[in-house]
Amino acid sequence: MNTPVNILAIVGSYRKGGIIERAVDEILASAREAGALTRKITLLDKHLAFCTNCRSCTQVAGDNYGVCILDDDMGGLLQEIERADALVLASPMNAGTVTALMKTFIERLVCTAYWPWGSPAPKARRPGKSKRALLVASSAAPGMIARLTGDVTKRLKSAATMLGAETVGTLFIGLAAQQQHQELNKKTIHKARKLGRKLAAGKAA
Repeated sequence: MNTPVNILAIVGSYRKGGIIERAVDEILASAREAGALTRKITLLDKHLAFCTNCRSCTQVAGDNYGVCILDDDMGGLLQEIERADALVLASPMNAGTVTALMKTFIERLVCTAYWPWGSPAPKARRPGKSKRALLVASSAAPGMIARLTGDVTKRLKSAATMLGAETVGTLFIGLAAQQQHQELNKKTIHKARKLGRKLAAGKAA
């Protein structure tokens, strides 16, 4: 009997129940139907302090993530990521990039690198990719224009790489703010559920 895939979604939206979270919910529901275990974390519910660039977490060599001097929820979040086989990283586009919630999370991922003082550049503690990741983003602008002018998917992919995950699929939702309470269209739901099944099956999407 195959062990079910453990999928963790990390949502960086300011709006609960908005386009991004509902798209993630479709992905996770489809993955559960395919036998996966799923969990969703909303960064809005977590206390993540700003990285101060002290680099304390980057000074000790080894495969384990560096330990941050800040006492907040990041340590527990990293433990959940460690247990996951696959990730869903999601953020709407704000001012051309990810939200401040997601950016704060990404900045704190400096702990995934070894960067002793005197070294010109950081080195990944775990350069391989043992996990898989899906990226979910949305924009008020048309999808093609938003992807050309913004960097939200680039930032999400960078986070996935730092966490040792290969990006195997992206769901980008354009024109996501045509109404105050906008519904997901059938095409988006279909793609979201397809991505969920693919992630649960361990296949590239």
